[in-house]
Amino acid sequence: MLYNLFKYLDEIMQMPGAGLFQYITFRAAVAIILSLLISMLFGGKIINYLRRLQVGESIRDLGLKGQKEKEGTPTMGGVIIIMAIVIPCLLLARLDNIYILLLLLATTWMGIIGFADDYIKVFKKDKKGLKGRFKILGQVGLGLIVGVTMLFNQDIKVRMDLEDVENKGYTFTEEQVRFSEKDQKEYVYLNERLTNVPFISSNELDYSIFFSFLSEDTAKICTNIFFVLIVIFIVTSVSNAANLTDGIDGLATGISAIIMATLAILVYVSGNAIAADYLNILFIPGSGEMFVFAACFLGACIGFLWYNSFPAQVFMGDTGSLTLGGIIAAMAILIRKELLIPLLCGIFLLESLSVILQVSYFKYTRKKYGEGRRIFLMSPLHHHYQKKGIHEAKIVTRFWIVGVLLAVLAIITLKIR
Repeated sequence: MLYNLFKYLDEIMQMPGAGLFQYITFRAAVAIILSLLISMLFGGKIINYLRRLQVGESIRDLGLKGQKEKEGTPTMGGVIIIMAIVIPCLLLARLDNIYILLLLLATTWMGIIGFADDYIKVFKKDKKGLKGRFKILGQVGLGLIVGVTMLFNQDIKVRMDLEDVENKGYTFTEEQVRFSEKDQKEYVYLNERLTNVPFISSNELDYSIFFSFLSEDTAKICTNIFFVLIVIFIVTSVSNAANLTDGIDGLATGISAIIMATLAILVYVSGNAIAADYLNILFIPGSGEMFVFAACFLGACIGFLWYNSFPAQVFMGDTGSLTLGGIIAAMAILIRKELLIPLLCGIFLLESLSVILQVSYFKYTRKKYGEGRRIFLMSPLHHHYQKKGIHEAKIVTRFWIVGVLLAVLAIITLKIR
């Protein structure tokens, strides 16, 4: 909203300083401050309102130290995060940008699913919450929308050197080639194949290589279907992994902030022609606007930590955790960084694997030996360390440190590759 207003003030009214809003970095700086203020100033009021509604967390006795002390702590605090993301984004981002629209959709879509889950748990007194099939259906729906939009929306495109395109055997017509406004040597390709094929990292991995043995038309259809399925899998996996990670005060919030700070760097270089050329990665026109959204996300998470750090005054609930995971997955996909997700979201991955291994091994040993055995004292992984007597604040800090290490490794890949 403010972007168009200040553009008018700059170009028509010639107002001094109005041109600052044309810069993504300036709007991102304002966004992170605004989202921080919203989450911190309004967070307390929302927490008090949740207390009045008696929206308290119901704690199962798992034998963890300090667990019962959390009984009655307000949950559904994810609404604070969502509000602190959406409001600054609506004010400061370009709402005609397809990437911003998709991220806003991911935020509201996953927020609604998480809110419904929390509402059933809290107000309907059903500990199971939203039925699993409906939750999965919602995640699949978001993945489907993101994947299909990337395939067929002409605003989502990549910019490559003409010689590279010809060497790779891509075909295009003269009408499908446009010259860049800044550099006549660069080309913007609106060709369907280039738009439809998701490029990952600088080696430009093309999913169509898995179907090279098929005829061109059949391979194209199979590639599109395969890509959509990959997107659905990523959205579902990351959002559920974020949900599993949200088990102790500040863990999911802090890890999500670290991941988003890294994605913000990757978004900026992918959306900047000079940086993309220097790093030899794909330049994705228009994707730089997501830098503003990333700033909103980062500010919202840091502001929420004001209340969510140990001892937590509020829990985000599924309203927050599913939303954070969905946003992270969508942004990584939109900038063609799917291959970095296992590294970047390494903490989420470890938490999920700990649950999968624990359940699988328990079922296997129960079938083989007549009684189930465990790999970990308890899963997800953070509960294993709680069972070992480590204070949850120390567990969270150490997980953050590992998260920072993984984030740095993800950024280093820009130079390595």
